[in-house]
Amino acid sequence: MCYNKGVIREVILIQLTERQEQIIKIVKEQGPIKGEEIADMLGYVRATLRPDLSVLTKSGLLEARPRVGYYYNAKSVNSRIVEEINKIKVKDIKAVPAVVTEKASVYDAIVTLFVMDVGSLFIVSEGGLLEGVVSRKDLLKFTLGQGDINKVPVSVIMTRMPNIVMVEPEDSLWSAAKKLMDHEIDSLPVVRPAFQEGRQGWEVTGRITKTTITRVFVELGQDRPILEGGEIP
Repeated sequence: MCYNKGVIREVILIQLTERQEQIIKIVKEQGPIKGEEIADMLGYVRATLRPDLSVLTKSGLLEARPRVGYYYNAKSVNSRIVEEINKIKVKDIKAVPAVVTEKASVYDAIVTLFVMDVGSLFIVSEGGLLEGVVSRKDLLKFTLGQGDINKVPVSVIMTRMPNIVMVEPEDSLWSAAKKLMDHEIDSLPVVRPAFQEGRQGWEVTGRITKTTITRVFVELGQDRPILEGGEIP
């Protein structure tokens, strides 16, 4: 898989300490509240809580106003998570495309599908333009019928353009995931405009699957940097 882990690490996930959770509880219930008042309630001096308050404000969980104090801002946190997820682009997480030419037989397609261990194949022309897609279910249905899998071209059973749901490299991870859910499909071809032999079409440069997106969120869950922050003014 073509995978840019640097982009994934931009998403901020914070594992709160018990003391930080206590601070949030106090601010939720009594905010706006000053740092000194929070420290008194927890039995600490103000300096002890500075790193905790800094982390919580930098993450967006709390906001601070001079001479007013701290208050809880959950909406800001949710907005930031959405913003960061939308920064992850299809081009950063796409996998190698699984393709065969439209002249390949159904047998060849089945072999390619199992060798690459994928759920769908993208069918391309001799010039490399996207022509269609065939799923594991499509191939299974055909093999249970009367056709000769060695003689019938895969183009006979594929879903043809323009009835193919696609994504482009600059599309967001979120938009790709929504297309997979909305259309109840397992994979999407990642495409870019191409021109072959006087014909405008799409070149397949990768694929996005449900497994691809699942791996991204597993990566997010495993990488939890704690934000650095200075003292709140």
